[in-house]
Amino acid sequence: MEQNLKNHSRWVLGYHLVLSVATIALLIGSIINVVNSTKENLYSATLLVLVAVILLLMFVFIRTFPLKTQDRAIRAEEKLRYFILTGKALSSKLTTRQIIGLRFASDEELVALADKAEKENLSEKAIKLEIKNWKADNYRV
Repeated sequence: MEQNLKNHSRWVLGYHLVLSVATIALLIGSIINVVNSTKENLYSATLLVLVAVILLLMFVFIRTFPLKTQDRAIRAEEKLRYFILTGKALSSKLTTRQIIGLRFASDEELVALADKAEKENLSEKAIKLEIKNWKADNYRV
């Protein structure tokens, strides 16, 4: 299937839906357990809340840390691509989010779109909407 604006984002059912819902359910259930616990089982009920909080934090960080690394790689790749196409450095005024949006632009569109993004301060989404010839990025998860 050809990648485009409508289908370029990826959702992993097991991670984004099952694991997130299960982690939130565990947190809610463990809080309810603490509220309804007796003095004898308060310690173990509190530990269960702690486990749920730890899992929730892990859920967030396990996703955000690799994405930050991918964003840095994309930024470097797009700066190199722009330099190869123009012989000049990509403007330092462009944000990482803007550069990430530019990664989908074809070589023919990149330079003009980067200039427009800088001049009009386009958002990542606005940049993606401007792209006519979508360049797939199938490696980003």
